Amino acid sequence: MVPTVPSPRRPLNTSHPSASGRPSQASRTVRHWYENELGWPTVPGTPVDLPTGLRFDVLDAPVEAGYAALRHLGPGSPVAVRADRMRILVAAGSADELPGLLDWLEWGALALDLRAIGEGGRIEAPLPPGTPRPAGISVHVPAHTSVETPVKTSVKTAMDTAVDGSQGAAVWLRPPEPGCEVEPSLPTLSALGGGVGGAPDLVRLVNTMATECHRIRLRRSCAQPLALS
Repeated sequence: MVPTVPSPRRPLNTSHPSASGRPSQASRTVRHWYENELGWPTVPGTPVDLPTGLRFDVLDAPVEAGYAALRHLGPGSPVAVRADRMRILVAAGSADELPGLLDWLEWGALALDLRAIGEGGRIEAPLPPGTPRPAGISVHVPAHTSVETPVKTSVKTAMDTAVDGSQGAAVWLRPPEPGCEVEPSLPTLSALGGGVGGAPDLVRLVNTMATECHRIRLRRSCAQPLALS
């Protein structure tokens, strides 16, 4: 069940012990933003991770599949990018629905590069908006993918800045907004056939991502050299 009460606020200088020693200032700043600005729980340790299955689950797929599905998301529905992977936040509990949903959409028999991270999982906390990225970490933008200018600009801005390498492999493409509840904007299975103003539809989102994952799989298969007999 999604908690309705935000986690207790944590002072900016609070640190968590980890195998790598004392957290960096960058990690403390990141943790402070999530816990104090968003009211989201974080996982102790560095780099800072976000637990899944509480406020949200995550669909993880190649960025090409993710970009194709952005049109199914409503305003305020957060999306993150890490290297060549896109992570779309969906309603908590969606990870448990994914296998059955793929079967219902007749994708279940194929090995698709699409997975869901739910209860008991975690993802690296993307850098808060405006935070410089570590040098040497890139975000993959498919050259042949049609992407709106604002999206391209957001990714390029994230790529061109630089910070502490202990955090920053992931960035927000569409960040959550402090002071706004994220849950109502997340794609959910119950929204199928819903009216205008409801949460985005998880079924259409998953079907589009599965279709693109299959296309990626076919392209890679065709690109493989024929085996010599």
